[in-house]
Amino acid sequence: MNRIKKIKKIRLHREGTHILITSAILLVAINSILFWGITCKIPFYIAAAISVILYLLMVNFFRCPIRIFGHETEKIVVAPADGRVVVIEEVEETEYFHDKRLMISIFMGITNVHANWYPVDGVVKHVSHQNGRFMKAWLPKASTENERSTIVIDTPEGHTILTRQIAGAVARRIVTYAEVGEECFIDEHMGFIKFGSRVDVYLPLGTEVCVTMGQATTGNQTVIAKLK
Repeated sequence: MNRIKKIKKIRLHREGTHILITSAILLVAINSILFWGITCKIPFYIAAAISVILYLLMVNFFRCPIRIFGHETEKIVVAPADGRVVVIEEVEETEYFHDKRLMISIFMGITNVHANWYPVDGVVKHVSHQNGRFMKAWLPKASTENERSTIVIDTPEGHTILTRQIAGAVARRIVTYAEVGEECFIDEHMGFIKFGSRVDVYLPLGTEVCVTMGQATTGNQTVIAKLK
């Protein structure tokens, strides 16, 4: 079924509401104390400038574009996140499949949108969360040693896809919306990772790869693979 045309709108993600409100109150309080409590205004001007920059960075981090794929989704795998491709290789997946899979990994920098989308249409078969370390997300061991959430999806064509949200050196919270047994679709949010991270997608061997190493991806827009 054809999708409607892409919608280009920006909103703030609900995961940032509490942080943005709390930060705004805190920054206003600090700057008010400096303005009213110190005769010399130079510290206030410096603090105010830093506060504005920090707050704008937080707003930028929690931006949440409204995106619609706009094309046929059969056998299509889309990028679950904004970022760049850091891994394309066959690996042994040891936590769920226990066999070889094709892994495509996307690293999200601090300036990227951190909302995550479902990479395929299907039904959620498995959801789990593993506590772990907070190494730099682009390192190979991050996939198996960092804190992570795993979502397994059965597609309408009979493929089983695993996608994994991985916390990085700065990220300290992974939010996953997927629930076992529910239908999921490209265009829907799968979750959110706060402050720097990575998303891995494990695909059947023989899947056609549509991206290259280092390529920039746009979540829910860039086709990263086509299932056989």
